[in-house]
Amino acid sequence: MITSLEEFIQAHGVLLASAGVPSSLHAQLFQKLSSQVFDSGDFFQIEVCENGKQRKLLASTHLSKQSHIFLIDHAWSFRLPDARAQLREHPRLMERLGAMMCISDSAEERECVSDEKLTVEDAIIAAEAEAKELGHELYWLELDESEIDDEKLKSLDLPGRFPNLIGLSLWGNKLNSEVTVRQLLESLHNLKALWINENPVTVKGFVIMVIVMFHYCYRGAALKEAILLSAPHLELYNSQLTDRYGKWAIAFCAGIPWAKISSIEGNLNDVESVDLSDRGIDCLNPKIFNPIEIPFLSVLNLKGNPLNGQTKSNVLETLKSFPNLQSLEVTIPGPLGTTLIEIAELLPNLLMLNGVDAAKVMEHGENFIVGNLEQRFPEFSPNDSTEERILHAMWAYMMTYRLCDEEKLDETPIWYIMDELGSALRHSDNPNFRVSPFMYMPDGSLQSAISYSLLWPVKDADKGDECTRDFLFGFGEDKQRSARLTAWFHTPMDYFEKIYRESRRRLENTHTNISSYNAPATERIMKVPDRVLTVYTDLPQVLETLKRSEFTFCDDPVAADILWISTQIDDDLTRALGLRDDQFINQFPYEACIVMKHHLAKTIQQAHGAPYWFQTTYDMETEMSAFIGDYYVRKKEGKDNLWIMKPWNMARTIDTSITDYLPALIRLAETGPKICQKYVEHPALFEGKKFDLRYVVLLRSLDPFELFLSDVFWTRISNNKYTLDRESLSEYETHFTVMNYGRKLVHVNTHDFIPAFEKEHSVDWRNIHEKVRHMLRAVFEGAFELHPEMHSSRARAIYGVDVLLTDTYEPRLLEITYCPDCTRACKYDVINVLGNGNMIKATEFFDDVFGCLFLNSERNVSRL
Repeated sequence: MITSLEEFIQAHGVLLASAGVPSSLHAQLFQKLSSQVFDSGDFFQIEVCENGKQRKLLASTHLSKQSHIFLIDHAWSFRLPDARAQLREHPRLMERLGAMMCISDSAEERECVSDEKLTVEDAIIAAEAEAKELGHELYWLELDESEIDDEKLKSLDLPGRFPNLIGLSLWGNKLNSEVTVRQLLESLHNLKALWINENPVTVKGFVIMVIVMFHYCYRGAALKEAILLSAPHLELYNSQLTDRYGKWAIAFCAGIPWAKISSIEGNLNDVESVDLSDRGIDCLNPKIFNPIEIPFLSVLNLKGNPLNGQTKSNVLETLKSFPNLQSLEVTIPGPLGTTLIEIAELLPNLLMLNGVDAAKVMEHGENFIVGNLEQRFPEFSPNDSTEERILHAMWAYMMTYRLCDEEKLDETPIWYIMDELGSALRHSDNPNFRVSPFMYMPDGSLQSAISYSLLWPVKDADKGDECTRDFLFGFGEDKQRSARLTAWFHTPMDYFEKIYRESRRRLENTHTNISSYNAPATERIMKVPDRVLTVYTDLPQVLETLKRSEFTFCDDPVAADILWISTQIDDDLTRALGLRDDQFINQFPYEACIVMKHHLAKTIQQAHGAPYWFQTTYDMETEMSAFIGDYYVRKKEGKDNLWIMKPWNMARTIDTSITDYLPALIRLAETGPKICQKYVEHPALFEGKKFDLRYVVLLRSLDPFELFLSDVFWTRISNNKYTLDRESLSEYETHFTVMNYGRKLVHVNTHDFIPAFEKEHSVDWRNIHEKVRHMLRAVFEGAFELHPEMHSSRARAIYGVDVLLTDTYEPRLLEITYCPDCTRACKYDVINVLGNGNMIKATEFFDDVFGCLFLNSERNVSRL
């Protein structure tokens, strides 16, 4: 067991550094971990916000920068494919998560709301006492959610008791009569601010009304008009500015205490920052918005306002007139423009635009908002279960890590959700706290590891301040930060659609002229009669089945004529083993352009644009913006939006997910580089099950172009009946076909599959096969046209090519695999139903492969 700080740092040094924990907090962290001290409840409190849709974390005491570090437990840790099953197995976990995410009415959530409410009279008495203490009469009264109905409001006699009220809030009560409200307002001659939203009077309509939505809009507008007639000095109504707003409303929005607002005369000399976001403003009143009235205005937020009562040029001229205006926030696209860079060019004196350095915008062309965006809340249908809601809402809360030891990185990432306190931390581009995952190893070994999150202040936080973290810590614009924020916020849709349409236009206009490759065939490499070629291999299938007399095996890679191995032969390995330049190897230079998924997509797109046989694909490391635009366009057009996320370079569907939920698709890219590919929602089925085809391509040479297709190919079939039910998307045996790694494998011989498929679907397989052949040749021709450096006279290789058929029997290329697993080819004899009808023996598969590649034999292969 670790018993000292020195031992702790020695065992956890790399973890501490990767988590970014300041060295000044190491001792405090060790003490809390070793003693299991969870004291965050003494320093923070959780508050419900966003009309009950979310929680936020507040500091309950002053916390200085890097003064404390806190342990945050994890409420749920899981691997993504297991999420749904775990929720079903643990109903109390589901209840807890539902409460944390504010999507269920659980006992724990109800405990967050205090049962101790002041009566109306108690609230009034408290307000009077506070006013008296400040040395004036009561000007401001808040009676929210106080069960006040029409009769109760009359009995309170607010005009008689407080005739000089400036602000009155009756939000969330039971007022039902417009007449009662108007009578109240007609007696409050000085009232400038009123809140009566969430009362029946603001939402009720006629009992019999066919066009319900029209009536709702009409009723709200009519009530507002009536109230403005009754309160001629009202500048603020239900948080929005009325068209008669003046200096008082601006001072209120500038955060000046209401007690001081009433004494404002002349200009607003003390006002430097005004937040007018979502105030329903149609026009910037020139009598107020000018540098004489607000001479020192430097920060202005106009987001969410229509500003349709004046021209764009008038608004811009008004903004330009303020000599000290340095920071502006506006809706984009909106009344001032459609992109960030467009507005930055129109207002060149700004230093900050929507929280972004304006100079950086101009320099790099970043042209949309990254700060202060409207939050994205999951949308549920009334019939969605709590389970389904959690599986959507969790993407706003989840974090992830991978385990690793000295031998390898864990292939499947772990996702986790912090406890109630950690999950209440909301996002900020300029956070005052930082959170990092951390593995504590009490005895210094990974086997004893316990996962936590660590929380510490990176800025001073005063009592009552909201505590925030950066959801994308370490992600700058070079890593598509703005696009990634779409997982949590509503980012400008028009921007992404523009990027998508430009990307699509480039693809549709791309077509490379492929050269005609009709050069003479390569010569046999064995020119000396009776010469035997020595082979070094680490593949059991080759050792067991390569029986041709022209080949023999050796244990020394240096002595071999042919190296046929599963590992990459790079410069380091060549030097380490002392390999020779005249040896043949089973890989081509630059073959990554076809065997890594993102490179394969780029190769096809650059060579062929958008061929029908390749699904729309995006590299999420560089093309996330275009993907988001594509998603939005498909949604607008009512098209299906199911996508599959695949790691760049992992096989067997490791870390692969299928979903139609945009935040999930964006955040899945956090677990490693991935492509996002349009899922084939309607594949051809065999007996109701999804299947794909594994072909083996033999590449003898690229110059001359010699490409062959093995007559041996096989189907890989899912175990479950295919369905698009939402619950099935995480079922491996429904949507994936690779079953030969620890799952039940049902093999159907190709000579049995083809006639059965033809009968089931009334098709001729030869037509399908010709389309596949054309597609395979096009892929390799395009790769060589773009990358002539792939050619090597000393290279010979085979590749596994996975192909899916649509329900219209069109091929779709899925991926290409280096040194493919040929277990089935070496295990099952198959009749060549597309050729001469002979039996192809499994034990001769690699005889045919080596014969084609090294002896120019073409037995059981066909030239592409």
